[in-house]
This record gives sequence, C-alpha cells and structure tokens, in this order.
Amino acid sequence: KADASPEGQQAEGDDKETQGDLNSQEQLLSILRRSRICEESRRQHERPHPFWDTQPVPPIGSEYAADSGPIDEIKKPEDVRDEPYNLPDSFEWCTCNVDDDAEATEIYTLLTENYVEDDDSMFRFDYSVGFLRWALKPPGYLKHWHLGVRVKATAKGPGKLVGFITGIPANIQVYDNTIKMAEINFLCVHKKLRSKRLAPVLIKEITRRVNKENVWQAVYTAGVVLPRPVSECRYYHRSLNPKKLIEVGFSHLGARMTMARTIKLYKVPERPQLAGMRKMEERDVPRVTDLVTGYLKKFPLHPEFQADEIAHWMLPREGVVYAFVRENAQGEVSDVCSFYSLPSTILGNDKHNLLKAAYSYWNVATTVPFHELMYDALIYAKSYDFDVFNALNVMENDDFLKELKFGIGDGFLQYYLYNWKCPKIEPKGIGLVLL
Repeated sequence: KADASPEGQQAEGDDKETQGDLNSQEQLLSILRRSRICEESRRQHERPHPFWDTQPVPPIGSEYAADSGPIDEIKKPEDVRDEPYNLPDSFEWCTCNVDDDAEATEIYTLLTENYVEDDDSMFRFDYSVGFLRWALKPPGYLKHWHLGVRVKATAKGPGKLVGFITGIPANIQVYDNTIKMAEINFLCVHKKLRSKRLAPVLIKEITRRVNKENVWQAVYTAGVVLPRPVSECRYYHRSLNPKKLIEVGFSHLGARMTMARTIKLYKVPERPQLAGMRKMEERDVPRVTDLVTGYLKKFPLHPEFQADEIAHWMLPREGVVYAFVRENAQGEVSDVCSFYSLPSTILGNDKHNLLKAAYSYWNVATTVPFHELMYDALIYAKSYDFDVFNALNVMENDDFLKELKFGIGDGFLQYYLYNWKCPKIEPKGIGLVLL
C-alpha cells in the first residue's frame, strides 16, 4: 500500500509548502511502518525452510556466487521419474484446461478466494478469466504445465479444485547465459488445506513435469523471503483516484493536506501530451519487438522475446493489457509504453469492492524523456478508469518514479532463480516483469 503524502514529490504552487513538511505524528507512522517491514524481513530470514533447504537454491545467508551456473548436477529427462508424486489419499492431480469456461472459472474462484492477500487482509488479487488465459497461453505453452489438485472424484462428478501451480516456457538471459526456463506462477492452496503440506508437493510435481521437457531452471517471484532472492525489488504507487484510495485504506491523507488539495495534486490531463501517441496495432509488432528486445539487452536478467511473443504479451486486450506507441510524421514508431490490469478485491469495505490497478509493463523511450512517455501512460490509465498505477523499481523506472509523484509502497517483490547461481542483481538490473 502507498503513502499518499506528497513528501519528496514535485508539485506546483501552494502544494510546494507541503513537500517534506510532515508533522511528528506522520513521521512516527512512517518510522513504525519501516520498522514493521524490517522486523518482518528479519523474521523471514531467520525462519527455518525445511522444504527449500532440500532444493537446488542457495541458502539464506550464503555468499552470492561470483560466477554463474547450475547448482544441481547435469541430468537428462530420462533420469527423472515418470510417475507423478504422491498426494494425500483424498486428493488427485489434474491438468487444468483454461480454455474450458467451467474449469477457468474454477481456477478464477480458487485464486480469488485464496491467493495473494496483503499483510493487513484488506486487498486480494482478482485475476480475471481473460487475464489467466493471456498469462498462461503464450506461444509454445504446454497444457500439462497448468497443474491442479482436486479432491478425488466421486460418482457425483469431479472433486473441487483445491490447489494450483503453473509454468510457462521462456528464454531468459542471466548475465552471459541464455537459458530455457519455466516461469512459475499462481501457486495457490485452498486456505482450509494449508496444513496438508500440498504446496511442496505442487512445487515438486511442476518441477518434475518441467524437467521431463529438458528444462532445468526456473524463475519466479514472491512477496516473502525464501532461500534465496537474486534480487529484492520495491513497489511504488501513483494515485490516479486519490479519494477512493484513501477511502479504502490503500493510502492516507498527507500531513497538512485536504482531500481537495490531494485530488488536485494527482490530477492528470485527459489526453496524452506527446504528439503521435496511439494504441498499438498488429502492424507495429516488428518495430515494437526491435524496441523492446534492444532495450532489454542492457539488463543482466531479462527475457529474450520473438515477434510472436511480443504480439501475445503486448497487443491490447480490453481489461487485460494496454499498449501505446509514438509514431513520427514519417510513420515510424519510436517509443512504446504498456501496462496490464490486475484489480484487487477490497475486503470489508462498505463503499467499494474493487481496486482497479494498472501495473507498469514494457516501456521504451528513444526520442522523448522517459518520464514524459510514462506521464502519458498515467494519462491513458486514468482514461481507462484505473485507480492506481503501480511500478517496481526495476529497469530504469527510478528515472520517473519521483518526477511523476509515485509514493513508495510497503510491498517488496523478491526475484528467485531455481537451480541457478549467479551474482546478486540490483533492482535496476532486473529487466523482467512477471505477472
């Protein structure tokens, strides 16, 4: 969640006097919040990890490797067991078909009711069926990497879906190595079954299925500290609808700020400010591919995209992903910005039930300042009725966060590599956004 106070941000006129002028109560809240985060981080570092300590990942507290390479001995698919891992008696494995409306709705329901919640249990991600199909069906996806656990079927029909984990194939460059990996996501176990130790079995089974395809490395993210992050990144939030964000407890009114002044501070124009901005179209795919792949090369950790992947991940889908290009007078595309939609259910609020959040995605500025391109991204997000625009401090995002009045959040995102050791990567070296 964000601090909506405009500390350290640029504002015009009267608002300048509020910059950094926090009263003692505000400062105390900020200090307490930071100490809470530090304490939680310390607890996570000290917590035992009986499952992860058996996996090919570096232990917490160990030195980062000076070189890069696999942690496990090199294996072949035939070295991997053919039979799935055993589940507790009343459960069985299933492959989830996201194209089937009934199954997709089951996945949606499981995630909506049991997936990532913030520390204060105020918000929970609300992945739509359209979003899940986009996230899980890139070029080359494998259906059997969409893995579920059900209560065993009875004469009445299939049992309830109670566990889920997914992988999608990706080519990931880590420093000088391009590696065929699985991007692992959506690990979720029904709240009532968390004592059954299903999560480790889900991870072992998806690993087995991935290994059977001769893929031995994976990349994943988590809000918690596990053995051991390759990078620790931070979320930043830009208010687009500050009144609603304050009403639902996502942010709070800054010191010496009225609601009216806060609304004015975060107001954006109705139309893009840069000449030549328009929605990305199919004909833009080759040029956008060149822009994005060329840009990502500068980061130690990044995906290597082909044109069909750029088409899949970036061509606009209403309610899912939004992308815009800047075209010059000669019809050449020189800049691109994009964001995806990931709303959150608001828990226990009488006035609002959905927080509409846009997440910064792939952005490349070659002919305009980065912050000007991203200002237009904010304007587009507001025009589509988003309440907040979120960005990690990855890539070169630091160049626009302060300028565009983003506030630091209390959320961290850890990046992990499975079965791969390498030197630590700073957030500005991360060129990868996982959904």
